[in-house]
Amino acid sequence: MSILVTNGGLLTTIQDLGRYGFQSFGVNPCGAMDRHATRLLNELLGNEPNSAVIEMHFPAGEYLFERSIQFALGGADFSAELSQKRISNWTAVQASAGDILSFPKRRIGSRAYIAVRGGVNAESWLGSVSTSLQTGMAGFRGRKLKVGDRISFADNLSGLGATTGQRIGCSLTPNYSVSPVVRVIRGPEFDAMTAKSQQTFLGKQYKISHRSDRMGFRLEGPTLYKLSESEMLSSGTTFGTVQLLNDGQMIVLMADHQTTGGYPRIATIASVDLPLIAQLTAGDKVTFQMTSVDEAERLLLDWEKSLAFLKQGLKFRQQRL
Repeated sequence: MSILVTNGGLLTTIQDLGRYGFQSFGVNPCGAMDRHATRLLNELLGNEPNSAVIEMHFPAGEYLFERSIQFALGGADFSAELSQKRISNWTAVQASAGDILSFPKRRIGSRAYIAVRGGVNAESWLGSVSTSLQTGMAGFRGRKLKVGDRISFADNLSGLGATTGQRIGCSLTPNYSVSPVVRVIRGPEFDAMTAKSQQTFLGKQYKISHRSDRMGFRLEGPTLYKLSESEMLSSGTTFGTVQLLNDGQMIVLMADHQTTGGYPRIATIASVDLPLIAQLTAGDKVTFQMTSVDEAERLLLDWEKSLAFLKQGLKFRQQRL
């Protein structure tokens, strides 16, 4: 049995943590936009870290559970209701056959996730089930979900999940905001900007443009200037690369980013802060703060340690029950 999609929502896809090892062939990683949320939900339910989840944009879809299953929601808060009863994010919830999951109102964030105990079944391509909308591969027939689709449960019960009602503490969940301060490290072409533009980049706020999607977020703000107008060779890019475009504006590359680019890579977002920008939408704002590679690695390591403590805590609780 499965989840029946009764309303497809704006853009709903199946994702995991991404498809790696193929960028040299022009294949981008795809994967969940908010990978911290994905990992936290899978850990809460006792799933493998790379188990497939359902990623939703607002307006979100509506889903009918065709059998009982434990699930959890995370990422954006879309005021979730299970058969018209409000339920919370980051909490293990038990659904019964016939329950309807709906999302009537966006509160904070732009991408919400549904994880079910054991994960969901999906089509794999190059070692990942992440939906590649550009190629029409993996996930659910390589496309977004629509009314009438059925997503079956994988039932891969390999770990110890939370008991119903157990939740993840706020010390682990990202501090989402409509105007976050996001830490970045210097990009290879940071010094291609004028000194004044470097100060502007780190001192001003930038707005997310309506011309933004899973490939990249275009930013609107003060114009930045390069020292030279000479063209550069295309170079490798990654999730979180900040490029300076010819018009003096920037684009932040996101989960479906291209594998190479010919624009100056002035910065890269620290991995620990990727969820903060991944949850933004048109009209939201972002400020950049420079940090070192060592500090970015330390912040990520601290988060990984906290995630490991969560896993051990869940295991200890299960052993006591």
